Amino acid sequence: MGDRLPHGRARSGGPARTMRTGAERIAFIRANTRVHPVPHAPEIRLHLADEAMELWQKTEAELEEMNLPPPFWAFAWAGGQALARYLLDHRETVAGRHVLDFATGSGLAAIAAAIAGAARVTACDIDAHAQSATELNAALNRTELEILHADLLTQAPPPVDVIMCGDVFYEEPMAARVLPWLEQACRLGTRVLVGDPGRTYLPRERLRLLATYDVEVNRSLEDLSVKRTSVFDLLAPDAT
Repeated sequence: MGDRLPHGRARSGGPARTMRTGAERIAFIRANTRVHPVPHAPEIRLHLADEAMELWQKTEAELEEMNLPPPFWAFAWAGGQALARYLLDHRETVAGRHVLDFATGSGLAAIAAAIAGAARVTACDIDAHAQSATELNAALNRTELEILHADLLTQAPPPVDVIMCGDVFYEEPMAARVLPWLEQACRLGTRVLVGDPGRTYLPRERLRLLATYDVEVNRSLEDLSVKRTSVFDLLAPDAT
């Protein structure tokens, strides 16, 4: 897909349009993905697209004709893989806590949080197909998630202990909306974890490094087969 699919997992607008029912979305996902272990977190398996699947070959224009948003849910993005690995290796980060996975995509980080012992995990995305993919993936990994189809950026951050976001700083409009919302969450006492391979609009001056990984990714999506990807704490505005 390469230049056909922009880097990242969520649009900066409101909930994405779709004409499929939940059952139709599930059938579509099953028909256009295969179950694969996540390269950097093989404890988790996901329904993912690969080069052999027709979905991989479609341009954004073709997807729009199908009334289908870009299928960010069909790929294990680098930031999500890094977050998943970090949580599985540092379970105390989320154990017993209420965790929100913002722009969940495939649900990868949310599933990792559930496996790591979070008391409650909410996975949210503006794309209804991501909601359906997350439902499938949660069941595949025998985890329980609360799954929301909503644009949380239109409201105050919810009262959770931890917010996770992976690969959300890939375009300026999205970053401009997300960062103030995440900073507001920090001011309210929520810990914000960011997984990112150094995308263009990553607010590096606002972050504290926790871990770095060499993450296997799809070359046709990222132009590399391995991306150096980090997990960060977002610092509260008065902490810098």
